[in-house]
Amino acid sequence: MYCIRNVTPDLLWVGGDDRRLAMFEGVYSVPDGVSYNSYLLLDEKTVLFDTVDHAVEKVFLENVEHGLGKRSLDYLVIHHMEPDHSATMKAILAIYPDVTVVCNKKIQGMINQFFGENVVKNYHLVGEGDTLETGKHKLTFLMAPMVHWPEVMVSYDLTDKILFSADAFGTFGALNGALFADEVDFFGDYLGEARRYYTNIVGKYGTQVQALLKKAATVEIEMICPLHGFVWRRNIGDYIERYRQWSSYEPEVTGVMIAYASVYGNTENAANILACKLRDRGIKTKMFDVSVTASSEIVAAAFEYSHLIFASTTYNAGIFISMDELLRDIASHNLQNRTVAFIENGSWAATSGKLMREIIGGLKNMNIIESTVSIKSSLKESQLAEIDALADAIAETIPMAL
Repeated sequence: MYCIRNVTPDLLWVGGDDRRLAMFEGVYSVPDGVSYNSYLLLDEKTVLFDTVDHAVEKVFLENVEHGLGKRSLDYLVIHHMEPDHSATMKAILAIYPDVTVVCNKKIQGMINQFFGENVVKNYHLVGEGDTLETGKHKLTFLMAPMVHWPEVMVSYDLTDKILFSADAFGTFGALNGALFADEVDFFGDYLGEARRYYTNIVGKYGTQVQALLKKAATVEIEMICPLHGFVWRRNIGDYIERYRQWSSYEPEVTGVMIAYASVYGNTENAANILACKLRDRGIKTKMFDVSVTASSEIVAAAFEYSHLIFASTTYNAGIFISMDELLRDIASHNLQNRTVAFIENGSWAATSGKLMREIIGGLKNMNIIESTVSIKSSLKESQLAEIDALADAIAETIPMAL
C-alpha cells in the first residue's frame, strides 16, 4: 500500500522511512532511523527525482506507481549515485524501460560502474546551467562536486523556486509521518542530528559546500527538497545559516568541549576538575567519555564548540585507542579554527599529549595552548595550580569569560 504526501499540488514525496537500520553507511548509528526521499513531478512530462535504498524498495515502487496512476514515467533525474539513493534505479528502469535518465557525465560513468553499460536505454546529459522544460515547470542544473561525492549535482525548479539539494540540507531520523520541517520542532528536536549528519557525512568538504551556497544565493529559494530528512518551506534562511557556519568551520557555541579517555578513572577525574574550574569562570562545558560515546557524536560537538580539550591516558606508549581513533576522525574531517588544549596521563611514560598535539596541530588555524597538563597515574594536590592555570589560559581566549 502506498504512502505519499504532497510537497506542492503537482509534486509528491514518494520516499520511505527506514527504522530498522542500525548503522548508516555501516559507521553512524541512527537510533531514530533515516528517511530516503524521492520526489515525483506530475507535469506535462512526469519526472522522478532520484530513487531510494533497497530497504524501502517495496513501498517506494508502490508510491511511484500510485503517484503516476495510468501515466508513464518520462524522466528520471539522478543527482547522486550513492546506493542509498540509486539502489532501486535498476528496478525503476525495468518497470519503465523507455524513461530518459537525466544526469551529468560523471553520474553516467557511475551508473555504468554500478549497473553495467547497457542498463539505460535513453540518456539526457546535462552540465552547469543547462535546462529541461517539462511543461509548466523548467528545471536548471547546478554541479555540486564533492557535496559529498564527485558526481553530485542539484536541480532548481525555476517555476516553483524549489531546490532539489541532493545530500545537502539533510538530516538523520525517520520522518514519522511529518514531511516539512515546520511540522516538527526542528531546531529543538532535530538540529543535533542535522549537525551530526552534516559534520560526519559532508564536513570534510567545507570549501565545496561554500561553493554550492554561493550558487544557491543567486536564486530565490522557496523550498528545499533534500534526499534525507525534512522538506524546508519556512525559515529556510535559518537552516542555510547553519550550513554557512558548519562549512566555514565557524563554531556555534562559545565554550569548551572536553573529550577524555580514562582506564581507571584518574584521567576522567582531572577532566572533571578542569570542567568545574571552567564553570567557575562562567564558561560553558560539554563532556564526553570517548570509550562509550560514538565518535560521530563527538565530531559533531567539535564542530559546535569553539574550544576543545582532549585528555588521554598513555596506552602502549601511544594514545588510548578510542582517543586515537577520535582525533584521526576529527582530522579527516578538516576541522579548523579552534582553540585546543591537552591533558596527558602515564604511569611510567606520559607520551599521549605530544602525540595528540601532532595530530591536531596539522589542521588549519588551530590555536594550541602550549601548557599540557601531565599526570603520573593520578592528579596530585600540588598539580591543582596547573589545572587552574590551564583554565585561566582558556578563559583568556574567551570573550566575557569571568
